[in-house]
Amino acid sequence: MKRLSGFFQFIIGFILGIVILAGGATALGYVFLSRLNNNPGKPIFSEEKPAAKRVKEAKVSPFKSPTVVTATPAPAESPKDEPLAPGTYRARVTWSSGLSLRADASTESERIGGVGYNQEVIVIGTSNDGSWQKIRLAGGSQSGWVRAGNLEKLN
Repeated sequence: MKRLSGFFQFIIGFILGIVILAGGATALGYVFLSRLNNNPGKPIFSEEKPAAKRVKEAKVSPFKSPTVVTATPAPAESPKDEPLAPGTYRARVTWSSGLSLRADASTESERIGGVGYNQEVIVIGTSNDGSWQKIRLAGGSQSGWVRAGNLEKLN
């Protein structure tokens, strides 16, 4: 009877071990695959980091204390108020991870910046073959080329 009891304990322990191992592997696989399913965060391009405020010192007079003047940029027009040249139109980026802004209409060309998802831009023109669009950032002066088909025209 003891032999039979020991045999059943072995079988039950073996089955429990396999169930626990399979359950752990399933849980680990679920966690791993769920992390692969998440979209990556918005890219941060080094060209877009805000520039530090420029500080300059006025001439120092022996009779006055030095004055520090902080340069503040002029208030920019709202992108909606900005007048558009003929043949240009407003668009929004539809590519979920943003777009690379290139100096020329080529993937080998230098990357000069980036445009985030859902950001508004102004389309200036299109390449001869239609696969690239020249854009300018709304409310800014930086312009460059992006792949066509990743922008949605706004009314």
